[in-house]
Amino acid sequence: MLDGWHEFYVLLGTAAAALVALLFVAASIGEGYLSAERQSPTRTFTSPIVFHYTYVLFVSLVALIPKADGALAAIIGVSAALALLYSINILVRVMRSRTIDLDDRLGYGAGPVAAYVAVVAACIFMIERSVAGPPLLAAGLILLLLVNIRNVWDLTVFFAQRRKDGDLPASAGPSRPPSL
Repeated sequence: MLDGWHEFYVLLGTAAAALVALLFVAASIGEGYLSAERQSPTRTFTSPIVFHYTYVLFVSLVALIPKADGALAAIIGVSAALALLYSINILVRVMRSRTIDLDDRLGYGAGPVAAYVAVVAACIFMIERSVAGPPLLAAGLILLLLVNIRNVWDLTVFFAQRRKDGDLPASAGPSRPPSL
């Protein structure tokens, strides 16, 4: 079903890999502000971005492997369902916070959930051999990529502002999550 999509997945995977690298640049700007605590605000925001970019890279690589359409849909569908559960967990954490702005709730919480729902739906369409499957899969992955470009920009600006203001604590995470 993905015949003719080769260049798209090469480009998408390349973009995801490059954006993961740029996230490390953002993290270096925020050095001293990141926390190792699992529930820290910085982990709530940075870990999902790495996860989502890695997922886009994973799907891009899997889509380029020659295999039966059903196997492709199953691999992507199962991984998307697991990623959806992870994203719902992040959405719940983001929605519980009273200090997070609406744009951050959409970017870090609702956007990835919507993208993974689209990917799961695309896999169902692909299993049914519907022509709607491949374009919906592409749309879900593009949404995930774009939402996380926004999220990395949000984190980068947040870290840069704190560095400029000299507001970088030595060990703990931010007193409030990024919401720019």
